[in-house]
Parts: sequence; structure tokens; C-alpha cells
Amino acid sequence: MPTFVRPTLPAALTRPRPGAAKRAVDLVSSAALLALGAVPLLVLAAAVAVAERAAPLVREEAAGLGGRPYGRWLFRCGRATWLRRAGLEALPQLWNVLRGEMSLVGPRPLPPGADAPRERAGVRPGMTGLWQVGARSDLPWEEMALLDLHYVEHHWLGMDLAVLARTPRAVLRVRRPAPAGAPAAVPATEPVSVPGGSVPKDPGPGSMAPAPTAGASAEAPPPQGCAERRARPA
Repeated sequence: MPTFVRPTLPAALTRPRPGAAKRAVDLVSSAALLALGAVPLLVLAAAVAVAERAAPLVREEAAGLGGRPYGRWLFRCGRATWLRRAGLEALPQLWNVLRGEMSLVGPRPLPPGADAPRERAGVRPGMTGLWQVGARSDLPWEEMALLDLHYVEHHWLGMDLAVLARTPRAVLRVRRPAPAGAPAAVPATEPVSVPGGSVPKDPGPGSMAPAPTAGASAEAPPPQGCAERRARPA
């Protein structure tokens, strides 16, 4: 009797590519949000143009996947500070996500040439991330850098979905100055709460994330959101 040999498929066809599911979520979600929000975004852009008396969008240079520079889009909010309070200034970055320059969830976008660990270049920067949904607001740059490294080394689709679920509450969180007689700030040894666990601020051997390197906080970029006036207008 003839012997039938079962064909062996290439590994590329039997194993999902790393990041394929993440990119699929980014592509479908950004396309849907842009389609459903086209009219509100146009109304918002018109309101910004009237308030700013200038082009409503600005384009800031940032370092993307592999360190390649790209231009991320933001609403101009020099006068329209309500954009920042409402967490709406970053919505134009959905276009960057659709183009594959950014991800919905990832480390903070940094300017090209920023002194940062090389591991960051292997992940697309995100519109939101662990730095956005941390348990405490107004995290210092050192803690944000630590959360970025934790995401780069441990991210998976479940973590992304958890971050996305917590982002609206984090964006709308009201940040008021502490009243007189309020408890002291959280001690430096207390971990930062993130989806799926916590990241120690001063991790030791065997911790979930490495200690921040000297470059991780050497040159702090401007906060995510409102573009600086030096940014090139759209």
C-alpha cells in the first residue's frame, strides 16, 4: 500500500506571529473609533480652531518602533485647556494607531534621540499604558520609566485589554491639590498598582520588573497630551 506522508506546514503558518493579535486589535479598534467619531472629532477640531485661532492640530516628532521617527498628531490646547482636563487632546493619535506608528496601549511616546533603554524600541508607543492607569496620579518620571519597562518586558493581550478598560476612569480622574492636613505622600517603597499585579518602585532580585536604568529618567519629555508651542502646526 502507498504510504501517505502528512505535509509539514512552515512555522510561519502554524504559529501566530508575535504581536499579530495586538496589531489586529489596534487596527480594528482605531478604524471603528475613527469612523464612529468622525463627526464629533470634526466638531471638536472646529471648536479648537476657534479657541486657538490657529490650525487645530499639531504634529510632534516621536520615536516609534525600532527608533524610527514619526509625527504624532495632537489637538492644539494652548488656550483650550479644557481639552487637557477632559483628556481629549490625544484623540488624533488614533490616526497614528491606524497607520501602525502607535498602539492603543504601550510605553509613553518619547522624542527622537531621548536617552532611554534600548528595549523600548521593540514596542510601539501607546496612546495609553501603565503610566496612565497607575493607582496614583502625577507619578514622577522615574516611576513612569519603570512602568514602561515593566510593560515592554511583560505585555500581552490580556494586559492591554485591562489597561484599556481602566483608561477612561484614569483620564477623567480629577486631580486636585491635597487639602490641608491630608496624609503624607506614599512612601517610596510602596509598589505601584498595575493591571495584573504591582511594580515595586525599588525592585530587588527576582522582582517583576528591572530597576530603572540611568537613561530611563535622564531626559524627561513633556507630558503626554497638550503639544508644546514649538511643535510644528498641521
